[in-house]
Amino acid sequence: MSELPTELVPLTDEQRAVVDLARSFATDEIRPRARAVDEADVETPWDLWHKAAKVGITGFMLPEEYGGGGFTDVFTQCLVQEELCVGDLGIGNLLCSNGFFADPVLALGTEEQKRAWLTPLTGSDTPMTSLATTEPGSGSDAASITTTATRVDGGYRLDGQKAWISNAGEAELYVVFAKTDPTQRSRGVSAFLLRKNTEGVTFGEPMRKMGQRAIVCREVFFSDAFVPEENRLGDEGQGFVGLMRTFDISRAVLGAAATGVARAAYEYARDYARTRVQFGKPIIEHQAVAFRLADMRTRIEQARLMTWRAARRLDAGLDATAEAAMAKLTASETAAYCTWAAVQTLGGWGYSREFPVEQWMRDAKLEEIEEGTSDIMRLVISRSL
Repeated sequence: MSELPTELVPLTDEQRAVVDLARSFATDEIRPRARAVDEADVETPWDLWHKAAKVGITGFMLPEEYGGGGFTDVFTQCLVQEELCVGDLGIGNLLCSNGFFADPVLALGTEEQKRAWLTPLTGSDTPMTSLATTEPGSGSDAASITTTATRVDGGYRLDGQKAWISNAGEAELYVVFAKTDPTQRSRGVSAFLLRKNTEGVTFGEPMRKMGQRAIVCREVFFSDAFVPEENRLGDEGQGFVGLMRTFDISRAVLGAAATGVARAAYEYARDYARTRVQFGKPIIEHQAVAFRLADMRTRIEQARLMTWRAARRLDAGLDATAEAAMAKLTASETAAYCTWAAVQTLGGWGYSREFPVEQWMRDAKLEEIEEGTSDIMRLVISRSL
C-alpha cells in the first residue's frame, strides 16, 4: 500500500504512529479476512473487533480524559479511516463506529454522561455501539422521524421503529433519536441514551445487503420502552442540532473511507495492468488503460484534499456543512468510479469473485447512499450558494 501524501501537511510523531498502526492493521489483519467476512454476509467479525480494541483502534478517536486515544480532531480520524478502508471498506467503517456514537454524546452530553457512556468504550474489551436515526419512512430527511418519546414520571416512553441501523442487535449501547414534540419537525427531535437490554426494545433479523457486509444492519422496534430522564442528551428539542453536527463529522470521515476504497481499487488495478500482457505488451502501456488509471489517481487526490479541507474547517470550529457534503459527494462518487474502473481494467477477472475488486464495487455503492444520498449532498451544497 502506498503512503498518504502528507508532505504539505506535516504530522506529529503521535499522528504518524496511529496512521502506521492503522496501515499495518489493514495489511496484516483486515485484508486477509475481508473475503471471508463478505461471504459470511450477516455475521459481525468479532475477532477483528477484539483485535482492533486491544491495539486501541476502536477508541483512538475518544478523548484522553475518558481513556481514549485522544485523537479527537477530525483530520487525524480521516487519516486513520482512509488507511483502514484501504484494507476493507465495511470492516474499516465498523472498527471506527464507536466514534459515530460518541459524537452526539460529546456534543450534547453532560460530564456525568460522557464519563458513564464513553469510558467503557476505551478498554481492550470495548462494547459495540450504534446510532439509531433512520426509519422506514425517513432516510435522509431526519427531521421527519416518527418514533416518539412521551414524557412520563421519571423519564420517557419510546414507541416506534428504526430501519437500516448499523450494529443493531450487536451493539450494547445506543443513541436513539425520537420526537418529544411530534407537531414539530427538527425542533421536536430529542436524543436519548439506551442500553440493548432495555425492556420494550426488540430487533429484526439481519438485513441481507449488497455490500459492506461486515456491518450487520437490523430494524429496531420500540414498544413502551422506558428511558430515564438522565439519559436524555441535552434539552428537549436539541437532538437535531447534535445530529447535524454528527453528520458534518461523519460525512467528512466517510469521505476518507470512500477515498480509501478508491485507493485500494486504483492500486490493485495499476499493479494488475503492469503485469497483464495483451497484444504483446503490458496493458498499462495501452492508452485507454493508462488514461483510465490517470483518471482514477486524479479523482482520488481531489477527494482526499476536499476531505482534508472539510476536516480542517471542523477542527478550526468553522462552519463546514457544505464542505463536508462536498467531500462526501466527491469521495463517494470517486469510489464508485474507481471500483468500476478496477473491474473494467481486470476485464473478466474483475467480474470474478476470485479477485477483490467486484466486492469493492459493491461496497462502494453504499457511500453514495448512507449519511445522506448524493442527491441530498447536492441539495445541502446548493443551500450555501
